Amino acid sequence: MMSNLVCNLFARSRAIALGITAGAIAPLLVSTPSLTQETAFSDVAPDYWAQPFIQQLASQNILAGYPDGSFQPEQPVERDEFAAIIRQAFDRNQERQIASGSVFKDVPTDYWAASAIEEAYEGQFMNAPDGYFRPREEVTRLEAISALVRGLNLSPKPVTAQATQTTQTAQKAQTAQKQPKAIPLAMLSLMQPAVNAIATFQSLSATTPAATANRPTTSTASKSPAIAASNYYQDAAQIPQDAVDEVAAATQANIVVNYPNKRVLNPNQPLTRGAAAAMIHQTLVQQGKLSSLPSNSEALNYVVRPPAE
Repeated sequence: MMSNLVCNLFARSRAIALGITAGAIAPLLVSTPSLTQETAFSDVAPDYWAQPFIQQLASQNILAGYPDGSFQPEQPVERDEFAAIIRQAFDRNQERQIASGSVFKDVPTDYWAASAIEEAYEGQFMNAPDGYFRPREEVTRLEAISALVRGLNLSPKPVTAQATQTTQTAQKAQTAQKQPKAIPLAMLSLMQPAVNAIATFQSLSATTPAATANRPTTSTASKSPAIAASNYYQDAAQIPQDAVDEVAAATQANIVVNYPNKRVLNPNQPLTRGAAAAMIHQTLVQQGKLSSLPSNSEALNYVVRPPAE
């Protein structure tokens, strides 16, 4: 009896933290502090890296704090919580249909997030290939990125690169160049006809195919999204091959937020509530449903905006 009571209280606490009520999963109508205030939560300091993202989502009732006034920004997000966040944040198209959330072997019909899980699955945000949803399993950063890309039908675009290519022959020629030796003036006057002939020959040779091949050339190349992602992230080797295009699409859409180093993805680390707020915020900005942070906001330093490679 006591164990069931504790579980129910914990589930309700998690639901409240997501801005939803257990059972109905409707928005929790609470008084939300104004964005002009420095922080809305007792454990989110004004200089916390994700504070502006958290504050924006709190103002939209997409995320909320716990009953004790905390937000717990470093707490990992579990799959049931992520499904509930998706339901709060996005309009979803039903891409596939299931009878109910109870179709999953580990999601009872009366589970607090059953409806959110059902909708996240039907919208193709989240999968359960073996019939188990694993609602209490932590979401990795890569899983969150992939879910957003799938559910919002984002696709990567080829990257156009301006590459200056210098051939090995030309590099050797430049290295081998020597300073001209001084020649006495009397000898130079006698050699002038030969010098003129050599100059004429070099001028004609410069237009030949062989000479042209040895020149540095500038070309426009099209890189695949896989190459673009691999070139940008320092830990790109940790991205599974079947997820590279999804990471590339999310990166191009500016919905990836990496703290403290935006060139380190940490794909296998658990997604924290603070990082979830940042990515959800950026996704809503990409959709035009939320205003971007002010241009002078330090938090924007962690939004991945890779230059054209």
